[in-house]
Amino acid sequence: MEDFTPIASLIGGILIGLSASMMILLNGRIAGVSGILGGIADAHKSDVPWRMAFLAGLVLSPFAYMLFSQPFAAKLAVPDLQIIIAGLLVGIGSRYGSGCTSGHGVCGIARMSRRSIIATSVFMAAGIATVYITHHMG
Repeated sequence: MEDFTPIASLIGGILIGLSASMMILLNGRIAGVSGILGGIADAHKSDVPWRMAFLAGLVLSPFAYMLFSQPFAAKLAVPDLQIIIAGLLVGIGSRYGSGCTSGHGVCGIARMSRRSIIATSVFMAAGIATVYITHHMG
């Protein structure tokens, strides 16, 4: 398995956990990306700067990463339209599910939220089923 990167994955997980912890401790807010993005339009004036900074960090961090590492060549074996449709479905699902994978999976489970535990279980089961169906059935 040449793509298996346990050290990089561990470091990434630690950074995600650390940033989610800092967000709740320093700002009193949950680091759920869909909630931060979805709430920006009707946010209180004092909430807009940190929301914009959070979203700017998400957009700009890959470019900062590229300054210090080898270029990353993503090779996707699906058409662009399929990726766009998948992204839209994820966005719709996060609105119907009252949060996204980061909000439920990282922050919600850490807070022992029953809703987040159920939501995470459902999207993990759906992901596992999708991979099984697409890779092992007709």
